[in-house]
Amino acid sequence: MNEKTELLEIFENKNAHRDYRIIHTAHEFTSVCPKTGHPDFATMTFEYIPEKFCVELKSLKLYLQSFRNDGIFYENVTNRIADDLIGMLQPRYFKLTANFTVRGGISSVIIVEHRAEGFKG
Repeated sequence: MNEKTELLEIFENKNAHRDYRIIHTAHEFTSVCPKTGHPDFATMTFEYIPEKFCVELKSLKLYLQSFRNDGIFYENVTNRIADDLIGMLQPRYFKLTANFTVRGGISSVIIVEHRAEGFKG
């Protein structure tokens, strides 16, 4: 666990007997370009099929806001967030789509997917 993941709270999935998808969209993610210091903006879409745990939304919001002043590349921040959530939730399936807004004429979409061992969905 690290300083950022300590912000995340999880709760018991009372419907673990069923595969169901949870989709959360955070429209106001920000971090900072490590090269230029300019702000980066993204819409983060989290999609997962929980096993034992779900993420509490206010804690997810605070966790995402903790990246606001971090100088980190798109690819690294997306994988960092995915790793932190996968590590805490241990979901059957997890997908994070980070849709970064246009800057310098280029937009970027970073997608990280994870399937638990044995999950076929």
